[in-house]
Amino acid sequence: MLRNYKDLKVWQKGYTLCLQIYEATKNFPGEERFGLSSQLRRAGVSVPSNIADGYGRKSTKEYVQFLYVSYGSICEIETQLLLARDLHYLNESSFVELNSKMREVERMLKALTKSLQRKT
Repeated sequence: MLRNYKDLKVWQKGYTLCLQIYEATKNFPGEERFGLSSQLRRAGVSVPSNIADGYGRKSTKEYVQFLYVSYGSICEIETQLLLARDLHYLNESSFVELNSKMREVERMLKALTKSLQRKT
């Protein structure tokens, strides 16, 4: 039984992904502090934040809408990770690890969204 959004596995994985993004962006060049680093961090924060926000809404329809916003942030993260790798801000192993975690959250978000849509 879920007591709150923190009990959701997708929120937990999204939160962990966010922490890992913050850790990885510490090593980005200083000139990216307000650029790619900031964008990637904001997209990372958006994933668990929108899952939590949606969970707290009154209707399933609203919840699903916030999950879509979270999914949009996953798409942003994917693009930004590719840029970070191609600009050599992330080494290949860091990219592979973050990309794998991002894909896991993406799959979980899709599954949760589909499950909730069946209920409406």
